[in-house]
Amino acid sequence: MDAKNNIYFTDPYYQRDYWTRKKSELSSQMVFVLMKGKSKPIVLDSMVRPNGIVGTPDGKQLYVSDIGDSKIYKYTIKPNGLLANRQLFIANTSADGITLDEQGNLYLAGKGISIYNSKGGQIAHIDIPEPWSANVCFGGKNRDVLFITASKAIYTLKMNVRGVE
Repeated sequence: MDAKNNIYFTDPYYQRDYWTRKKSELSSQMVFVLMKGKSKPIVLDSMVRPNGIVGTPDGKQLYVSDIGDSKIYKYTIKPNGLLANRQLFIANTSADGITLDEQGNLYLAGKGISIYNSKGGQIAHIDIPEPWSANVCFGGKNRDVLFITASKAIYTLKMNVRGVE
């Protein structure tokens, strides 16, 4: 959600064995925005399987993980809330959930937590003793605790930086 209360989201399709439905109702998998006061979302982009999404605190940029194509994209958020300037930010990287810290570093959940600086260079990796880490966010009183959901447990890690979401 941005400062104008617009909600940016993805809608990846993951078929489940117990579903009677066998395919998505949508023609493709997309990135959306639901503008404040509106009842229908606007399609912003189409991807193989968009998943993790996070905006910068200044409301100027949006990062989206295309987990189906192993890419992270960076967009400019225009004043009207729509997106422009799609840029490949990180290639050959799958990510589920994503978050940002106060220094502009991007945290990508997947096989542990990979941390990238604002230029797209990997600066750290947090190993998690499980096959997959699905979500990551900062929390705690000072937003300095990293919460990681993995295959079988939730992990916490006290950080030297704070989250910005």
